[in-house]
Order: sequence, then structure tokens, then C-alpha cells
Amino acid sequence: MSRLNRTDRPYDIVLFGATGFVGTLTAEYLAAHAPDGLRWAIAGRSEEKLERLRERLPGGAEPGVLRADVSDPASLRALAEHARVVATTVGPYVTYGEELVAACADTGADYLDLTGEPEFVDLTYVRHDARARETGSRLVHACGFDSVPHDLGAYFTVRQLPEGVPLTVDGFVTADAAFSGGTFASALGQFSRGRQVLAAARERRRHEPRLMGRRASAPTGAPRFAGEVGAWALPLPTIDAQIVRRSAKALERYGPDFRYRHYAAVRHLPMAVGGAVGVGTLVAAAQLPFARRWLSDRVRPGDGPSAEKRAKSWFRVRFVGRGGGREVFTEVSGGDPGYDETAKMFAESALSLALDELPPTAGQVTTAQAMGDALTERLRRAGLTFRVAASR
Repeated sequence: MSRLNRTDRPYDIVLFGATGFVGTLTAEYLAAHAPDGLRWAIAGRSEEKLERLRERLPGGAEPGVLRADVSDPASLRALAEHARVVATTVGPYVTYGEELVAACADTGADYLDLTGEPEFVDLTYVRHDARARETGSRLVHACGFDSVPHDLGAYFTVRQLPEGVPLTVDGFVTADAAFSGGTFASALGQFSRGRQVLAAARERRRHEPRLMGRRASAPTGAPRFAGEVGAWALPLPTIDAQIVRRSAKALERYGPDFRYRHYAAVRHLPMAVGGAVGVGTLVAAAQLPFARRWLSDRVRPGDGPSAEKRAKSWFRVRFVGRGGGREVFTEVSGGDPGYDETAKMFAESALSLALDELPPTAGQVTTAQAMGDALTERLRRAGLTFRVAASR
């Protein structure tokens, strides 16, 4: 790995897609919390919209303004050449994301996104991981609610357990919030692309080196009543478990044999049954173009709830870790997951890559692998809770 010299680039962080709903929240967070001297810029298709955004940022922040368009690869290349870290909110990523990944991997810029799309993550690994390793670029996907609380939560839980022994961790997600139009659009797209998702996963397995001497797995658990958290546990078909498994493969601290399962926690059985039926109905509807269009029109990317509604939203992820004769209960929690906390996680991830002393990594890496302790501490200072609830 030879990291290209990037210290003379004009910007430490460039936020691409800054005028979208989550992009604007991220820009506002950076304007309010970035340290003095941070060189950052906002980027997107419309200079006019970017200028208007800059004018209303808090604290009189005056980031640079860069024009770039996903349909213009040369503009994305120029964007990557101007930045040490590029953070993009422009999705669905399987449709709009790859050219920017390629530009970052080729120029040595670090790359962050908010994707929850397994197909996109697998395709970028196959096509761009090797080049990123050559240039020193770190490609970090899923830096919002997908999958920071779950990846860092599992990492935090593992660190409470003995070293060098088999470990199991189960994660149970509870939330009261509306999720973003971008997240909904990505989920619909992935549900409609089952064959492509499986093909990308198979292609990744052909390229990925085998883990020697250790094992890390993330099987789909069965629906059950989880007495340890007092709720019905429904397997969640999200990217989170895959991200946790990749962190476990990369980091020996997860032990010689690690297993993670990921659930939604639902207090009452009728709600659990209704949730399972609802997800099944959504997956079925996504296979029909007219139904998919109708659903897409209900919540459009860029749309989002009011600040008042977001202020009432919350999430909690409880983890149960076992190994070496010990059992530990931990929790990661915060406010509105789909918007405010996602913007916070995304911005703090970008700041961590740009400013923190981190382990030497390159290629496609996870948040735990690239930024584990540093990002956990950043998020704690920013108001997210990481705590040990009980251990025995």
C-alpha cells in the first residue's frame, strides 16, 4: 500500500449531493461542528443551489463550492483530485455511485457514502478495491444508520468480552422514526434486483481472499421470542449484518470464531406478525414496475419530515454478547436515525478520516476497521450513547 501525497489538495472534505435533504443536514452539521481551519466544500449539479445553501449555513460558514455531475465522469475526477475525503449522499448508489468510487480509488481520495445496497458494495469491491489499495484510498460504505450503530455497536460489545475465544453477538434494533426517501428508494431498488444482488455477491466471493485460521459468519436468524431483551426478534434483511461480518473478518479482536445475527425487536406479537407481512408485501410489490413506481411516488429521495417530527424520533440497538464464560449487554442509542443522526454519523466519519490518527488501511474497509475507536469516541462526544447495560 502506497498512499498518494494528498496534503496539498485544496480541501480536506468535499460533500457531494449537499443540496439534498440529508446532504443539507450534513452541511449544516459540518458548519456548526467542524474545527477551525478545516478546508471543506459543498458540491453538486447546481452552483445556484449550492450558493443558496452556503448563504444560510450556521455560523457564517463559507465552504468552497464545486460543480460536479454523476453524468460527467470528468467532473467527478476533478472533484476527487480536489479532496482528501469525498463524502457523497447521491443515490441510489447502484445507479449513480460507481463513477465517483472509481475516481476516488484512482486518485487516492478517501470515499464515504450512505449506501445500504449490498449489490453496490459488492460491485465496488470487485471493480475498485485493488486500485484503492494501490493508491491508499479508503472506500468506506454505509456511514449512516446503515450501518454505523450496528458495526460500531458490535465492535464495542466485542471489546467487553475476553480475547482469543469464540464469540457470539446478537443485535436487536428498535426505532420510532420516519426513514429518508433515499433509503426507501434504495430498498425498493434492491428488492427489485434479487438476481443482480445474488450475482454480485457470488462475484465478490470469487475475488475475496479466504479467511485462514479464523471464522466469521452472519447467518440469518429465525424469528423467535428473545427473552434476553423481552421482545419478539425478526431477522432484518439489511446490509448491517454483512458489514459486521466484514469487520470481524478484518480484525482479530473478534476472536477465532465469531457469529453475528441482526434483528428488529418488536414488543408485541401482533406487531411482529404485521411487520413481517409488511416487509413481504413490499418485496413482492417491488417486483412489479407499476407498483414500484407508485411506491416511489409516495416518498421521494430528497423529501423528509419537519424538524419538530425529527426531534421526537429515536433509535436503540441492544446487543447481547457471549464468549469465554461471560455475557454482556450493551446499547447504542440516539435521536432521529433516518436524518439527524445519520447526518451526524456521516459528518463525523468524514472528519475522522480527515483528521484522526487511524490504523493504516486501504481498499474497501468498514467503519470499525478504518475508524473504530476514534469514531466511537467522536460519536459519544456528539451525543450518541455507547454503554454497557449489564455483564456477568
